[in-house]
Amino acid sequence: MLDDVALLLARTRALDAAHVATWDVPADPAWVARSRRNVTQRLTEWGLDEAVFTTELVVSELVTNAIRHAVPPIQLRLIHDHSLICEVTDSSSTAPHMRRARTFDEGGRGLLLVARLSQRWGSRQTAEGKTIWSEQTLPVGLPGDLLGLDRLD
Repeated sequence: MLDDVALLLARTRALDAAHVATWDVPADPAWVARSRRNVTQRLTEWGLDEAVFTTELVVSELVTNAIRHAVPPIQLRLIHDHSLICEVTDSSSTAPHMRRARTFDEGGRGLLLVARLSQRWGSRQTAEGKTIWSEQTLPVGLPGDLLGLDRLD
């Protein structure tokens, strides 16, 4: 009797802490604007000014949804690598779902907007709740080369 054997190798690399920004977000709607300002400031520090408008929209939608529909604590995280990843984590286990808003609906377009503005998006369950994430392609001319992210060493 022969047993099949598989060997899986993974090369990981740690991302420098200077490429990750994390903020705790109180469950207060006033913090949506504060979150946008925090993100704008960090993107400017990273030299990603061209990504500000789109990222502000994504952050607004994800943070607003977490404040309205989720359970605190809420955390916002930006990751600048070969792409720009925005994550919002909360303590609710309820998975988000995209729906088509009718003409006169005042809500229901948030995740559709996130999907349109992102290269991809999704959610994952965590031990404490869930994380909704959005990945954006960096604008042309803004790869990670300024921060040395274009090397995989």
